[in-house]
Amino acid sequence: MKLLRVGPVGSERPALLDEDGILRDLSGLVTDVDGALLADDSALSRVREAAAAGELPALDAEGLRQGSPIGRIGKIVGIGLNYHGHAAEVGAEAPAEPIVFLKSPDTVVGPDDTVLIPRGSVKTDWEAELGVVIGSTARYLDSAEQGLAHVGGYVLANDVTERAFQTERGGTWDKGKNCETFTPLGPWLVTADEIPDPQVLDVRLWVNGERKQDGHTSDQIFAVGEVVRYLSHFMTLYPGDVIVTGTPAGVAAGQPEPKPFLRAGDVVEVEIEGLGRQRQEFKSA
Repeated sequence: MKLLRVGPVGSERPALLDEDGILRDLSGLVTDVDGALLADDSALSRVREAAAAGELPALDAEGLRQGSPIGRIGKIVGIGLNYHGHAAEVGAEAPAEPIVFLKSPDTVVGPDDTVLIPRGSVKTDWEAELGVVIGSTARYLDSAEQGLAHVGGYVLANDVTERAFQTERGGTWDKGKNCETFTPLGPWLVTADEIPDPQVLDVRLWVNGERKQDGHTSDQIFAVGEVVRYLSHFMTLYPGDVIVTGTPAGVAAGQPEPKPFLRAGDVVEVEIEGLGRQRQEFKSA
């Protein structure tokens, strides 16, 4: 299923995109698309049955804002340097273990919302990423297969990053990852049953119509199931938590000088097969 949340900021309601591309209202069945829904097999079954029976009312999608497809996110866990190509382009060795950082849920915006370039920024960068949404509580998992079994769905993400804040201002990466609007998600949450193998997906990104990233999840150093397994030994992962699993080659930081970091007025589009497409205009904060 393709689940989403539509409406004004802070007042989004749950919806479903059916097989014919028609937007359907879920608010009569569930209160939100969140961890509680993903963890409730009976609720998901009711949604599937209602969709199959044609019982869900249609919504007029014209002019309707799409918000983040997952609400009430507990935490966002980022994985750094997780593609061989990206590590090579920035001159880094492939890490022996996943590099982990955290993003605040209040950085999340909808797939087509405006993204703000922070005041004082000179190195705001793009990162097309596969987002993983946890569907059941994961702690101390034993295998990558168990890791995949705890995934509730997948989302498209842009892990926007300010590189100077990230690496030139001391401390951890968090300063470059947590500026407002820095985590566009969506348009949909695709339930895990529709993506049996997350390592076979094309990941693409354009800036002002020029393709910058053209990667594939098979290039990940640590596959999705292994990432979930690994993280479960350092933190408990709860339904609705999001993991952004790294970006392929093609970021601005990996380009020759002068590096084409983002400026106000730039438009970024992101796409992963099966997960839809985003479009963000960048403006000054």
